[in-house]
Amino acid sequence: MKFSENWLREWVNPKLSTDELVAQITMAGLEVDAVEPVAGEFSGVVVGEVVKKEQHPDADKLALCVVSDGSETFQVVCGAPNVREGLKIPFAKIGALLPPGKDGKPFKIKKAKLRGVESQGMLCAEAELQLSDAYEGLMELPADAPVGQDFREYLGLNDSIIEVDLTPNRADCLSLKGLAREVGTLNNEDVCEPKIEAVSASIQDTFKVTLEDAESCPKYLGRVIKGVDVSAQTPLWMVERLRRSGIRSIDPIVDVTNYVLLEQGQPMHGFDLAKLNGQIHVRKAKQDEKLTLLDGQEVKLDDDTLVIADDQKALAIAGVMGGEDSGVNSDTQYIFLEVAYFNPIAIAGKARKYGLHTDSSHRFERGVDFELQAPAMERATQLILEICGGEAGPVVESIEQTAMPASASIDLRADRVKEILALELPAEQIEEMLTRLGMKVSSTDAGWKVDAPSYRFDMAIEADLIEEIARIYGYNKLPVNTPSAAIGLQVQEEVQTPVEVIKQLWVDLGYQEAITYSFVDPKIQKLVDPSIDALALANPISADMGVMRSTLWVGLIKAAEHNLNRQQDTVRLFETGLRFVPQANGELEQTPMISGILCGQQVSKGWTNPSAKVDFYDLKGDVEAMLGLNGASDIRFERGEHSALHPGQAAKVVKNGKDIGLLGALHPELQKQLGIKTPLFVFELDLNAVSEGVLPHFAPLSKYPEVSRDLAFVVEESVTWSQVEDIIREKAGDKLINVTLFDVYRGQGIENGRKSLALGLTWQDASRTLNDEEITSWVNDIVQSLAEGLDAQLRG
Repeated sequence: MKFSENWLREWVNPKLSTDELVAQITMAGLEVDAVEPVAGEFSGVVVGEVVKKEQHPDADKLALCVVSDGSETFQVVCGAPNVREGLKIPFAKIGALLPPGKDGKPFKIKKAKLRGVESQGMLCAEAELQLSDAYEGLMELPADAPVGQDFREYLGLNDSIIEVDLTPNRADCLSLKGLAREVGTLNNEDVCEPKIEAVSASIQDTFKVTLEDAESCPKYLGRVIKGVDVSAQTPLWMVERLRRSGIRSIDPIVDVTNYVLLEQGQPMHGFDLAKLNGQIHVRKAKQDEKLTLLDGQEVKLDDDTLVIADDQKALAIAGVMGGEDSGVNSDTQYIFLEVAYFNPIAIAGKARKYGLHTDSSHRFERGVDFELQAPAMERATQLILEICGGEAGPVVESIEQTAMPASASIDLRADRVKEILALELPAEQIEEMLTRLGMKVSSTDAGWKVDAPSYRFDMAIEADLIEEIARIYGYNKLPVNTPSAAIGLQVQEEVQTPVEVIKQLWVDLGYQEAITYSFVDPKIQKLVDPSIDALALANPISADMGVMRSTLWVGLIKAAEHNLNRQQDTVRLFETGLRFVPQANGELEQTPMISGILCGQQVSKGWTNPSAKVDFYDLKGDVEAMLGLNGASDIRFERGEHSALHPGQAAKVVKNGKDIGLLGALHPELQKQLGIKTPLFVFELDLNAVSEGVLPHFAPLSKYPEVSRDLAFVVEESVTWSQVEDIIREKAGDKLINVTLFDVYRGQGIENGRKSLALGLTWQDASRTLNDEEITSWVNDIVQSLAEGLDAQLRG
């Protein structure tokens, strides 16, 4: 939020310099982003008046003007399209210094000749004084501007614009009133607010309001004002305050509503009453109902969007922006002024959904004081009648009390304040701090009973109040104490592999750890994991972070794509984090996972290194290295299926008979939809299952020799190694210590649709040497069982 320092000092004026004030506001938790002057550095500019205008004798686009500074007149050549007799403008006299140009030096006004005619000064546009970027014409001043007065003094330009960046919980400071309250509290100064008096109704005209969605809008006030003159000039003081807050003056009705928004923190809107039909309905939009907004954009509304409507159509997106058809224009004479309290949840995210962000939505999303509507209505009415004239009707109120929020009532203990802050403050000082913040404080035996004001949505528990005390007292003044506590050593289960050890392995394998958002793009989430209906966020950070991820692959794929697009052709990333899977009972299952992605070269480029690309087995080998960290042996890789994986290059990981994850190549069709040409390989496993190992135990080494046999079997192409291994381990006896697949062959000598698996078997006994008869018997059992179970043929 931007505001004028001079405007703030009209409310509360502590004896602090600008720098000290800015530092104080920042230390109070309201971070100041920028401080800049309201205008450029210039001198010698006065309020001037064009008393005569003639055509330049030698230039069609130039005018010859006689300009008065109140005591004498000067001849000035001017090319601005809006120059005319009687116009009052900023007049830079000879010797005046204007803001520096591109060369960084001040521009000095001298006598000059333009097309042979002498010019004794310059009439200024706003941009030439660095008041704004407007170069279109001269800056026009009100007719009552005092000719000859120093222009800086006239506009009060010895001022600064302060921009504060507020955290979402401090919506109470999104107004000058809120900021003044903070500054007053920090300096123990009283705040001088403008007096707001109720405007008596001089007419009885009303416009009916019906709350059809009271949960979203429990309070709505409206007032008819007739006979307004929209062509009236907005006062210069208001235009300047709006400009210094980053808002352009449009017309007096819009200017007043914007001014009240800045001053009080309450968004408002004025409808052209002549364009309304029937009555006002606060309701949800109909699906695909159309509305043309004030910025000219036509939107199709969703049925979860709250709108302000009349009997025929939607007039505005509630809390966001009004519609073009019902807006005030130069012909308007009757207005319907509205002010409402909206439930923040009903407004949150709606502006972003339609590609908007307005001052109103910014405030309503964070929460507006639910007792501010009536004072804001009176303040706006007061200003409209002063500027535009007219007659005001009575205020129509529609309130659903059962849906209105309630202020928090909190018990604050003096001992707890001392314990948390390590500081004992006088009770009177604490009471004054909280009272100046607008809280009602009453003493109790243990401390105080504190009733939070209606504008402090963030006050809920005792810790909130203690934080306010610390903030107002000054974080930098709190004592520094080193906390002491008895911390017992955590038990580290020997069967659990620490996550840090698992991460270090992946780093040793050449991967880099990634940390991606849990919030992901709904479109990519649906492409990667279409079987899961991901949890949608009520108030996402942005449109491409709208749902909770059901797999870490979504973020890793985006990270890999980001690197590939920047000429990083080899990517090795891993990540640990939660995945979020909604359950049928409404619960959200949160599971810690470890996931990774791989693409590019097997080894870094070099004249001695091969240029082979990574494949499925490179990733499988890395996953096997991780699973072998903790001695777990009952791990199998079986054919897996997932819509995001290539059907021929996908495996599921099974541990102790339970599926713990997947790995494989990303599906070519998915890569095409994502616009990625480089083959990607991914894995994702349950981190808890990966971490769980077995307790190491000692086994004596056998002193007797091993016996090995190599066999080759021809099997159907569809037969997997795990099927073969299961039969071998069942029939090879209890002395089998190892079975290894060392070759897979397809080609000459093997019929189509079949393959040859070459494997090595090793037997050993700890107490004796095994004889040939035993080995032959086991081999015969293996051959027979494979032939019967898998139609396997022993190759000669």
